Amino acid sequence: MSWFDDLKTPRFKGEKSVPARVAKIPEGLWGKCPSCGEIIQTRQLQENLSVCAECDHHLRIPANERVAILSDDGTFEPYGEQFKSNDPLQFDDQKPYKDRLSQAIKSHKINDAFIAGKAKLEGLSFHLGVFEFKFMGGSMGVVVGEKVTMVLEGALTDKVPAVVVSASGGARMQEGILSLMQMAKTSAVIQRLREEGIPYISILTDPTTGGVAASFAMLGDVIFAEPKALIGFAGPRVIEQTIRQKLPEGFQRSEFLLKHGFIDRIVHRKNLKSELHQTFLRLGNRCKF
Repeated sequence: MSWFDDLKTPRFKGEKSVPARVAKIPEGLWGKCPSCGEIIQTRQLQENLSVCAECDHHLRIPANERVAILSDDGTFEPYGEQFKSNDPLQFDDQKPYKDRLSQAIKSHKINDAFIAGKAKLEGLSFHLGVFEFKFMGGSMGVVVGEKVTMVLEGALTDKVPAVVVSASGGARMQEGILSLMQMAKTSAVIQRLREEGIPYISILTDPTTGGVAASFAMLGDVIFAEPKALIGFAGPRVIEQTIRQKLPEGFQRSEFLLKHGFIDRIVHRKNLKSELHQTFLRLGNRCKF
């Protein structure tokens, strides 16, 4: 049948061949759910707060979107934006730490992996801090620790609730012991909040691990978590390799932690704002909203 393959579409005399048109789809119009693989319109995904309509998987979202979800429009007043790490250990591996920082700052338009500020929720004032996971895996260095402390101390001074939304791989190895010191510093301020009866609400998202999980993330008066978020200290693969045992199904996921009493409630993203507001009303008897 090779003769058939050589046949060409007949054309009128003098007709020029027209190259085939290839439809080009603009970038950013479609996204893919990392859980079920469903292809979703970006607009539809945004309208659904970046939650897959097919499998209800909660996709990771930028810090500024998280702020918009949890606060009244136009009420968020950021602080500490000028803080930058000065590479205290002059850390260098395959790439100098200062170069990694510069690249992350340029890519994400923020100076570190945490946004802090004061906001309102249904008219009630509170201090809010949110991790930006895309900035070096949301790792906690000196600047992040200082800004978390600012959120907690701001709540202590103003007598209003503090809310921290965690999404982090843990302490930043490029700042060594200085990053680990932030665990103690933030935990100490939480104790002061507790003594004054000022509510601290911790919201755990995917992932919350390492030194962040081992300190302020798990010290909330109330601890919420999004569905199926990875929460723990060491990762499941590291644990399996260390103990040489297969871990239980769903280990270190929100549902597993709720069952074992590590968190208070799993809250769907669409309900998080109203749940937070109700928590303010229940726990805010010593607050000055």
